[in-house]
Amino acid sequence: MLTQDQTTLEISTTGQGLLEFTDQVQSWLQQTGIKTGQVTIYCRHTSASLTIQENADPDVVLDLETFFARLVEENPSLYRHTAEGPDDMPAHIRAALTDVSLTIPVARGRAVLGTWQGIYLFEHRHAPHRRQITLHLIGE
Repeated sequence: MLTQDQTTLEISTTGQGLLEFTDQVQSWLQQTGIKTGQVTIYCRHTSASLTIQENADPDVVLDLETFFARLVEENPSLYRHTAEGPDDMPAHIRAALTDVSLTIPVARGRAVLGTWQGIYLFEHRHAPHRRQITLHLIGE
């Protein structure tokens, strides 16, 4: 019989960067009692996003942060939307280029991830924020 569960995680950021929260997802999945299914992870913000990336070598995270900083300039003269600061519109663009939702299979009560894969919140703003991430699991 199919069943479902849902929760919201709150992740505090310290500013721009990638924050891994794989352990929080895995912990919640195990608590649900659902062994096989699919989890949807959704970021409820327009200036932060989600990604699955390597979690073994910290240089991967640093290189991604450097790449996105070069890809999307924080130059207010390039954008019309500047009311919330010079990092806001670039944050929206970075979020549009990445994902706000991830779908991951679940087996034996755990997200099925590769050996070196981790689930990350990608904060695109300079100031600290409290981000809400909704997890929805359906399975049996």
